[in-house]
Amino acid sequence: MKQVLYKNTTISYSDTGKGTAVVLLHGFLENQSMWKDLTPILSHKNRIITIDLLGHGATECLGYVHSMENNAEIVKAVLSHLRIRKAIFVGHSMGGYVALAFADLFPQKMKGLVLLNSTSFEDSAERKKNRARAVKAVKSDYETFIRLSIANLFSPDNRERLRDTIEKVKKQALQTPLQGIVASLEGMKIRKERVFVLQTANYPKLLILGKKDGVLNYEDNLNQIENTDTQLVSFRDGHMSHIENKDELKTVLLNFFKSI
Repeated sequence: MKQVLYKNTTISYSDTGKGTAVVLLHGFLENQSMWKDLTPILSHKNRIITIDLLGHGATECLGYVHSMENNAEIVKAVLSHLRIRKAIFVGHSMGGYVALAFADLFPQKMKGLVLLNSTSFEDSAERKKNRARAVKAVKSDYETFIRLSIANLFSPDNRERLRDTIEKVKKQALQTPLQGIVASLEGMKIRKERVFVLQTANYPKLLILGKKDGVLNYEDNLNQIENTDTQLVSFRDGHMSHIENKDELKTVLLNFFKSI
């Protein structure tokens, strides 16, 4: 792992391989270790950059609210440090929200965009209330909140089959500090709708959804790519396609990168 300073905050990242730059952004309660199985394959012909977002992994907290724009700024700081002018972005869940914020703020740096189990829609009113409840829940019982949150990311069909893997994901999530969790929940709650990125950006775009995703309703999230040139790939399982549909995802991403 390497580090760069941004506003006196330590940002952790990795840089592997050579070729087209690809930035992999993890989701809420995750860190860059989520990409460890994919990076060796993807880095054969690409330069793979993974980054711990604010308050996750080895990256420090920046404040009481980590907006998607704040996270986009630290991503830009890493790319500037590495002198990378353009990159393909792959964002899982919250990482997708950050990739969209980056695309909005720095469109000239985009070469391609993959939303993995993510959405360009803002939170609904109900979802915002759920975020507020989640803040109270994690402050009240940190460990129970994380264990329940992680289990719900997997489709019911896979919870027994992937029991050992899910336990490992929970252990990783338990390394996320309370401040990082709360700041991210607050940041996701206030994020903007960015459907216009999918509608207007002229670089290749790909949306990957799970049909049994308990976090993002599959049918509802098809609406965001209507009348756009965004490609769609649908997997049969839940919110954790990098685990539940690992082999298929490798193929999809390699083909997407090759097409750019």
